Amino acid sequence: MAKEKFLLAYSGGLDTSIIIPWLLEHYDCEVVAYCGEVGVGVDNVYLEKKALKCGAIKCIVENIEEEFVSDYVFPTLKANAVYEGKYLLGTSMARPLIAKHFVDVAKQEGCTTIVHGCTGKGNDQVRFELSIKALAPEMKILAPWRIWYIKSRDEEIDYAAAHGIEVPVTKENNYSKDENLWHLSHEGMDLEDPANEPDLDKILELMVSPEKAPDTPTYVTFKFENGIPVEVDGQKLSPAELLKYCNKVAGANGVGIADIVENRLVGMKSRGVYETPGGTLLFAAHRELELLTVERDTLH
Repeated sequence: MAKEKFLLAYSGGLDTSIIIPWLLEHYDCEVVAYCGEVGVGVDNVYLEKKALKCGAIKCIVENIEEEFVSDYVFPTLKANAVYEGKYLLGTSMARPLIAKHFVDVAKQEGCTTIVHGCTGKGNDQVRFELSIKALAPEMKILAPWRIWYIKSRDEEIDYAAAHGIEVPVTKENNYSKDENLWHLSHEGMDLEDPANEPDLDKILELMVSPEKAPDTPTYVTFKFENGIPVEVDGQKLSPAELLKYCNKVAGANGVGIADIVENRLVGMKSRGVYETPGGTLLFAAHRELELLTVERDTLH
């Protein structure tokens, strides 16, 4: 009898790296790893080798960054969608898109179960699972964080070491992160205590802190069509390339840091530091465009 096939939402990070061997230990299954590349800068060859080394039978990496920006980021920008006045929705925008591709790949590969590494305390489990259920209600969903005996990221690191799995974090640098072309979030460790000021020089990856930004201004010029940016500094770029350019310019100027304690859908508060350089720049430009062109009574 053929083994059941599981499709794992795979990033090569701490959670998904150990989920592959854990699945093979607890289920009579084969694991197909899938990574929807939304602008992280994935090394396809490395990711595939790592997934296979961990026990997957196949690793699929699909670049969906242009679809992410054009169909998810820009409509959110146009709607002025900001959560609780600070969060520019970086993680939440990407999840329905990735889930859509999960379902397509799961069907193509003959998988009966989709596995994700979302924790039981976050919003991502809801985003992924509702999207999957809407698109493929017959598909089974497995969330190891809700059933396994591992209780912390430190225990995950111990599990990885015991199984000879290379992971991109240590117990001394163990922030939980989510990255795509729009943002990079940092949670956990010292940030769990809201009294702790974040060590930006230690945390930041997409940008410099305001203290290290230049003292001279940088000017950026946009062209919008129907509320959507189509050119920046005279360059007509694709949606993803335009956002990359904005990330570079804004990041070099220390623009786009948000320190947030947010109310999560699941009923708890969570503190995180978010880097959204290009997004912050685009939101500011779009807002000024509206102030120039939109009637007062229709402004948000």
